Amino acid sequence: MTDLAKLSWPSVQALLSEGCAAILPVGAIEAHGPHLPLDTDVTIAMGMARRAAARLESDGKACVVLPPVVFVVADYAAEFPGTLSISAAASTAHVRDVLVAAAGTGFAPLAVANGHLDPAHIASLDDAVTQAVTISGQPIAFPNVTRRKLAERLTPEFQSGACHAGCYETSLVLADDPDAVDDAARAALPPVDISLVDVIRAGKTTFSEGGGTQAYFGRPADATAEEGQATFAVLADILVEAMDAV
Repeated sequence: MTDLAKLSWPSVQALLSEGCAAILPVGAIEAHGPHLPLDTDVTIAMGMARRAAARLESDGKACVVLPPVVFVVADYAAEFPGTLSISAAASTAHVRDVLVAAAGTGFAPLAVANGHLDPAHIASLDDAVTQAVTISGQPIAFPNVTRRKLAERLTPEFQSGACHAGCYETSLVLADDPDAVDDAARAALPPVDISLVDVIRAGKTTFSEGGGTQAYFGRPADATAEEGQATFAVLADILVEAMDAV
């Protein structure tokens, strides 16, 4: 697995001459409870992308991981200090242009590894990918794990919808960035078994309105690095399958 940003241009040229895929990780800078860092979704997207790239390389296909997109729509957490949410139009344009630039450079296939599950963000990603495909003429893989068929492959907490900074996301961060987790804080957090899907359907517009007064939903105290590693393996499978399909 290779991070594009760490390469020289001749190294990129050599990869492209043999054919090289690229994955764009997309996350957010937003509150994730009192126990996880603001870049939790970025960590998840990078972990998914790097494992998928390594899987492709083990099968003989070169693949680079692009620098992550970190500023996107994150309005549900905007009330919490540190969250940096931008407009859907700006986010769509930015992701679209990055994908078009990557396609123009010669990377193929392209894929988006998304770690941020805000519905407005996912809608903006859908728009960005659709526009990038139209402009570049190149198919782009974007597996949306909130869709039922993919969600069913993930953890019970994820499927419940009570999974923002809960066991699901905390386990993933424990797997790849354990020093960023405040274990004392998370061990003391009581369950918040409220589905964000239900919160959104009820018309709530912030985490606090939905009952997540500390910016988390789910059971962070139950998280383990082992669960995180297992979940990353599934996420990588999902991404590789989507890239194979295009």
